Amino acid sequence: MSSNNNENPTSTLQSVVDQASAAIQSGIGALTGNPGDKKVADDKRAKADVEHDLSHSAAKAGPFTVNASGGVAKDDPNRTQGSWNQTVGSAKEAVGNLVGAEGLKQEGIRQNREGKGQEAQGQMSDLGKGIQDRLGGTIGGAVAGLTGNQAQRDEAQRQHDEGKARQRGVEADLQKENPQ
Repeated sequence: MSSNNNENPTSTLQSVVDQASAAIQSGIGALTGNPGDKKVADDKRAKADVEHDLSHSAAKAGPFTVNASGGVAKDDPNRTQGSWNQTVGSAKEAVGNLVGAEGLKQEGIRQNREGKGQEAQGQMSDLGKGIQDRLGGTIGGAVAGLTGNQAQRDEAQRQHDEGKARQRGVEADLQKENPQ
């Protein structure tokens, strides 16, 4: 898959380019007072906003994330196990509070805390691997484009999209944990 705008409308870089183009067009419209220039700027800005939103969208289903460009990534096992430890720890803490078992309550607090650390470790791992895959895919795609190797280019795009999905999965989890 190429990064041609018609084939890959979810490019973050493309949305930035279109936002900059819209700002320039808006400036021209403001200088000339031409409503046509202002309309073109508004259209470019709307397109850039849609591209940006698509580029940052992801669907989570359990430990899997899928992004708009088709990348699929599975969460680092520490994320899943850490989440499970938090749930079990919270349950132990609640039961300990309910029945007055201080030992069970403290064990739950400890397990919950460990689960948070474990999940954070998995998130950091996924972010790092996502960045590495996106960078490797981008470089690999550029090299494949120079050599004309379409199979290598497709593989590089898959690697890039998987890295993007991995990063978006972490972002989705962090947003869920800390809604704004």
